[in-house]
Amino acid sequence: MGLREGELELRPWTMDDVPALVDALNDAEIARWIPAIPQPYTEDDATAFIRHGATRAGRTEFAVTEDGAVVAAIGLDVDDFLRQGTTGYWCAEHARGRGLITHSLRLLSKHAFEQLGVGRMQLFTDPENHASQRVAEKVGYRREGVLRAHLPQRDGTRADSVVFSLLPGELR
Repeated sequence: MGLREGELELRPWTMDDVPALVDALNDAEIARWIPAIPQPYTEDDATAFIRHGATRAGRTEFAVTEDGAVVAAIGLDVDDFLRQGTTGYWCAEHARGRGLITHSLRLLSKHAFEQLGVGRMQLFTDPENHASQRVAEKVGYRREGVLRAHLPQRDGTRADSVVFSLLPGELR
């Protein structure tokens, strides 16, 4: 399953994407905000992700492409019982500042509401990740609060997360 709007496409990952994935995920800025991504990120990591982690029960990870080139990623985890979606995203360094993640988040959120029947979308960011928070707000997500000690870090500590949510009818 893929989603398309103009030159932007959200599509399943393929083995052809391994080099782009390795290149993007070795960026220190992505590693800073997403501690679950191994560092350094290797071809073996990318291959394992595409084979086993990109689609699993309730979760779909999309490669975000522009004119066919991978520029970002966005995921959707749907809890069928709660009818709630959780999303997260990253953008390759060379594609930042062009609104691609904002466009992707809007497209995915609309799909979740209209096609999957989700009644709430949510996302989590580091309290210091202001760029990610601006993306969420541009799409209509509202800051709900801080989850204390929510996210495990590489060094074994836990960090706070800011939770944002979007309800049907709030999409900008």
